Amino acid sequence: MDTNDTLMDNNEIQSRYAAGEKVLCARYAAGERDFQGIDLSGANLRGVNLREADFSGANLSGADLSEADLREVNLSDANLVQADLILANLTDANLNEANLSEANLIGAKLGVAKLIGVNLVGANLSGAELSGVNLGEASLSGANLIGSILIKANLREANLGGANLSIANLIGTNLVGANLIGADLSGANLIEADLSGANLNGSKLYRSNLAHVKLKEVDLGNANLKDANLAGAELTNTNLDNANLEGTILGLAESSKLSLAN
Repeated sequence: MDTNDTLMDNNEIQSRYAAGEKVLCARYAAGERDFQGIDLSGANLRGVNLREADFSGANLSGADLSEADLREVNLSDANLVQADLILANLTDANLNEANLSEANLIGAKLGVAKLIGVNLVGANLSGAELSGVNLGEASLSGANLIGSILIKANLREANLGGANLSIANLIGTNLVGANLIGADLSGANLIEADLSGANLNGSKLYRSNLAHVKLKEVDLGNANLKDANLAGAELTNTNLDNANLEGTILGLAESSKLSLAN
């Protein structure tokens, strides 16, 4: 195939995508909301309004949905691998079982969104609004959640191994049974969070606020808790073997069968 043929193929592909985007927007403007299983991989949908549309099972991998209005959209089982969702509004959206691995969600709004079983491995969620979301059993290993807001979110049994949650707001968050092995929670606010049964072995909790946190049967072995605040925390059957407790505030922490082996 010569260069001209290649250019023609590329132009045809770009024209096809542009036409598809225009058709989608026209169909939406005409009142259509059912776009189940549609293929919009690589599409440019920056800033579009698709509120309440149904994209369940759709292919939106690599699509640009930055600043898009996706409130109450159904994206369950959708493919959003490496999609650009910077500053997108996904409030109350359904993302159950969706694949968002390596997606860019910087500053996105995901308040009260449904994210059960979602794949966010390697995704960038720094500064994202995730208050009240349901991320039960979600895969977030290696995800970037720096400065994200997860107030009273449900992360029960979620996989956050190696994730970066530094300076994140996790007040009242449910992290029961979560995998936080090697996670970075430096400077994070975890007041009144429930981490019962969670695994934080080797995690970084430098200067984190763990006041009144439930740490019952939690593995904090080899964790860095330097200058952390554990005042009023429940430490029943908590493993702190080889943990760095230099400057840690224990205050009136409740402890029973606490392991502090060095």
